[in-house]
Amino acid sequence: MRRPGLGTRITALFALGALGVSAALAGATYQLTRSGLLDDREHTAVRAAYADAAAVQAGLAVPDPSLVDVLRSLDTGATRQPVIRRDDEWYARTADEGLTGAIPSSLRARAEGGTPSVQRVRSASGPALVVGVPLPGAGATYYEVNDLTELDTTLESLALTLSLVALATTSAGAALGWWASRRVLAPLASVTQAATSISAGNLGTRLDPAKEPDLATLTSAFNAMVDELQARMDRDRRFSADVSHELRSPLQTLSTAAAVLERRRDLLDPRSEAAVGLLVGEVERFQQLVTDLLELARGDRPAELAPVDLAELVRSTCAERGVPACCPASLVADVDARRLRQVLVNLLDNAERHAGGAVAVRLEQAAGCLWLEVDDAGAGVPADERELIFDRFGRGRSSGVRGSGEGTGLGLALVAQHVAAHGGRVLVGDRPGGGARFRVELPS
Repeated sequence: MRRPGLGTRITALFALGALGVSAALAGATYQLTRSGLLDDREHTAVRAAYADAAAVQAGLAVPDPSLVDVLRSLDTGATRQPVIRRDDEWYARTADEGLTGAIPSSLRARAEGGTPSVQRVRSASGPALVVGVPLPGAGATYYEVNDLTELDTTLESLALTLSLVALATTSAGAALGWWASRRVLAPLASVTQAATSISAGNLGTRLDPAKEPDLATLTSAFNAMVDELQARMDRDRRFSADVSHELRSPLQTLSTAAAVLERRRDLLDPRSEAAVGLLVGEVERFQQLVTDLLELARGDRPAELAPVDLAELVRSTCAERGVPACCPASLVADVDARRLRQVLVNLLDNAERHAGGAVAVRLEQAAGCLWLEVDDAGAGVPADERELIFDRFGRGRSSGVRGSGEGTGLGLALVAQHVAAHGGRVLVGDRPGGGARFRVELPS
């Protein structure tokens, strides 16, 4: 499972923190408010029940009292229901309708035993508060059932409101975390952009230590690393260029001597003639290798872009090799003409050496992209070698059987380097009908 990014983790941390704090505050607020409201309602109900009980006891003091009339004389409103139990009989103002069933037996036992009692219950009609007051002088017990439905609705509304507040706080925490992560990761984005630019060949890219004082150590170390990398690459490039340059003189001498021997091959015996043929071929290959090494040594430089008619460049290059080219009448783009010509020449040479020659070349522009395709007549490139052949000296396992010669092993590496200098890429796939298709894609 892929681990979430740092920005996602920071946002989640802020959101979880906000959720925890808001949930704790909402829970504490709800509990305190609920406890306060219930206590206040209970105290009010007890005071009212005692007052009503005193009125009932006064009403029962007269001779032959009517218990129902006494109850009807009470002003209890719509939320309080009075009940009297006397001589094991229940008396209410109206039909019972389950009112006495809401009075728990435990509360009855305490109240009828002479102890005033209060208890919250859940009746058939909803939550209620039952108050039991003994009336010892009248031989009865007074009960008052208080409806708590309105209070319960109020508490439900409070719980919903607090839940929405907690959700809003969590969302605000997540938004704050997202903003903070963007602020924290912004310097790292600069480092990423600089690293991407350097990987694209822009070794002059550096970070400004003064821009982010907190990351001054990181930016200084990054710049020092790039300076060292650039110095090493410059040394390697100078070394390759110097070695290749120094080889030119002895190679020129060898080439001249080989040319003299080549002209006198008919005067030599068969074994010497064969040796001269091998010598001439290897000297030519060595010269090409030195030329390619020099090109690689200076290939890290940025491309020298200028408006060029690519269609004319492709047609003229293909005409020199006798390869059919399919191009638009004109296609002007900002490219490095020398490098693009060498890309095409190397692809044509690769097809000639390893795949029986090129059979078609196409140049097109579509969807904001320029692409150049070279088809050959060979057996194709195995899928597991399609990345390998663009490495330096990477000819692939089948190179020895794809043609008569192996070349220098640097031609396709130069193609990849020149295409990358333009911000493009080179791919190889299968040609319909057999063979390989090399495709160069460049941004237009």
